[in-house]
Amino acid sequence: MKFKIPNSIKQHGTRVTLGLLVVLIFLLHNYGSLHFEALDRMENFAYDARLNLTMPRGVDPRIVIVDVDERSLLEQGRWPWSRNKLANMMDSLFDYYKIDTLGFDVVFAEKDESSGLKTLEKIGKENLQADSNFNNALEKIRPTLDYDQLFANSIKGRKVVMGYYFRLDEGGKDKGEVGQLPKPVFAKGEFDPTAAIFVSGNAYGANLPVLQQAAFSAGHFNPSVDRDGISRRIAMVEEFKGSLYESLSLGVARAYLGVDKVEAGFAATGVSDDYAGLEWLKLGKRHIPVDDQVRALIPFRGPQGSFPYVSATDVLNHKVDPKVLDGAIVLVGTTAPGLLDLRASPVGSVYAGVEMHANMVAGILDESIKESPAYLQAAEFLLILIVGVALAFGLAVTSPLWATLWATIALGGTLALNFWLWTGVGYAFPIVPSWLMMTILYLLNMSYGFFIESRGKRQLAGLFGQYVPPELVDEMAKNPEAISMEGDSREMTVLFSDVRGFTTISEGLDPKELTQLMNAYLSPMTFVIQKHRGTIDKYMGDAIMAFWGAPLKDPDNAKHAMEAAMSMIAELETVNVAFKEKGWPPIKIGVGLNTGTMTVGNMGSSFRMAYTAMGDAVNLGSRLESITKQYGVAIIVSEFTKAAVPDYLYRELDKIRVKGKDEPVTIYEPLGHADTIDQVTKDQLKRYDAAVALYAAQKWDEAEAAFNALLKEDDRYLYREVYLHRIAEFREESPGENWDGVYTWKTK
Repeated sequence: MKFKIPNSIKQHGTRVTLGLLVVLIFLLHNYGSLHFEALDRMENFAYDARLNLTMPRGVDPRIVIVDVDERSLLEQGRWPWSRNKLANMMDSLFDYYKIDTLGFDVVFAEKDESSGLKTLEKIGKENLQADSNFNNALEKIRPTLDYDQLFANSIKGRKVVMGYYFRLDEGGKDKGEVGQLPKPVFAKGEFDPTAAIFVSGNAYGANLPVLQQAAFSAGHFNPSVDRDGISRRIAMVEEFKGSLYESLSLGVARAYLGVDKVEAGFAATGVSDDYAGLEWLKLGKRHIPVDDQVRALIPFRGPQGSFPYVSATDVLNHKVDPKVLDGAIVLVGTTAPGLLDLRASPVGSVYAGVEMHANMVAGILDESIKESPAYLQAAEFLLILIVGVALAFGLAVTSPLWATLWATIALGGTLALNFWLWTGVGYAFPIVPSWLMMTILYLLNMSYGFFIESRGKRQLAGLFGQYVPPELVDEMAKNPEAISMEGDSREMTVLFSDVRGFTTISEGLDPKELTQLMNAYLSPMTFVIQKHRGTIDKYMGDAIMAFWGAPLKDPDNAKHAMEAAMSMIAELETVNVAFKEKGWPPIKIGVGLNTGTMTVGNMGSSFRMAYTAMGDAVNLGSRLESITKQYGVAIIVSEFTKAAVPDYLYRELDKIRVKGKDEPVTIYEPLGHADTIDQVTKDQLKRYDAAVALYAAQKWDEAEAAFNALLKEDDRYLYREVYLHRIAEFREESPGENWDGVYTWKTK
């Protein structure tokens, strides 16, 4: 049976072929046959972004940095300091401050002859050889003048890890071997050298033998710098003449944990039998994941300062709070610019090298180091192959909408998978090659339908652009199937606003000024409404009608409308300031809000259509706006809007029947978000509610007394012209025993 190529693929053969070519290029980059340095830079950027996004931040008090800073150099003299001074600092740290472990991010490769002992020996040998008194005195004071031995004595028996460096220059021109290396953590021949691509040194600068022999261990502090000049990794072990030597951070962690031996891990679940890659190092029960060059990613806690810093001069002078150093791991390093231990990092362009080691020590202790084993390259290869081939075929034969959907799912799924691997599993899985490949495949296929797609967006913008803000048009363009011009019934919130006394204002201005005034008023009000996702229905002279919940459904339509109404009143103050500068009269507005079921769609006649909302709920919103002046308030909302926005505090204004409606409705004045209202207002509101209750119970004398008391605190129109006025009327003409407390408005 012959395999038959589907017609859809035949029809789009060029697109499929180009797509597969894109996939092949990215596979070759992954395999190493092609290399694009730009992808490496982008991947580094993506790594840095994930790191900065998910860093725990805060200060880790377990590791303290004793900083040879500029103040220390000013007070104690230039570096290097004499070894007797360092011995004093060592004794202070261990005996006075009771630290646990000490690591040096510096090397002591040369003898300290600052005591003058060598000069005295020369004088005794050449000039005073026969003077037994001189020679006897010299022998007595020799121990106090041998600063290197003094320093070694202060190191001995304590958990001290010295620092040193390997020379890694590829040319191998400098073969110097200065000082004494520590015992390697893996002697030559302990395991297969093909298990990793070890960072190898061809020379070293280490510590004096007398110091190294007294220390617990020593670790190299070689920086591992990526091509972009940023340090993201530290080699946990480096090779020299077949033996492997631990890093400073590994040595400090090993000393702190009291672990004698570093173990190597080769097993990898799900990897083929011939895979022999070194995947982790082990300190006791703690795993340290490493890459194919036995480097570990630095688990930066935060920007520089994520560990306590104390000045070295303050340690010598016992000015540091002992609580800071008690039981701590201490790293001695420098931030003084002249001592050249400042590096670029993912979390800061200038970062102290010693704090990088502090981050790594903390990561080892917490097992928070991201994993980047060699087999992730194979996993990335499979991801690119499977997703790339699927998109190369799928995007070519589907519509722009479905192509966008599948590309979005692929991109979103890859991002979600990557983020889950990062945060949940602890894998630093590459993301840029797969993401860039999918993006290129999508753009390649969309370019064929670019003009059709852009024309559809222009049509949508032309249809709705006059009603809704541009950002909503963009959202609608992403999902045009959800938008319809046909009539639909849904829950929405409507807003009506009107300028009070507009006739009087218009009579005092010429037509040109009136036009300028209206534009200066309507523009900021429209901006506020659209900022809060509202749809402008229409302008009716000085009035505005807007609604929320269409054409895009909005589950928070009442909340957004409420925020818009409050912002309109606030914005009006700014508008009036500008009006005053122009000599225009200030304006006041009334706003009515109602939430309910409305019919929305394109309505009108064969001559003219408009996208609008209709229904009883819309009419009620209009009635509420018209009675704002009757209650002396700027905003009135219905009980339905109040119920939909419960986190605001409201003043109940009245229970009313509007003209044309039999069912009563309770109306409210919104005061603001409940958390922002002061206690004085809340207390006054309670007294007001009590006064309204007396009014509803027809206890006219008590109600009158309560409203008069409120009036003394706040000369509010509502107290004076509404309730006290009604009480006077009801005394003359009682509403009847069966009165339900509802006030019926006879006018619109």
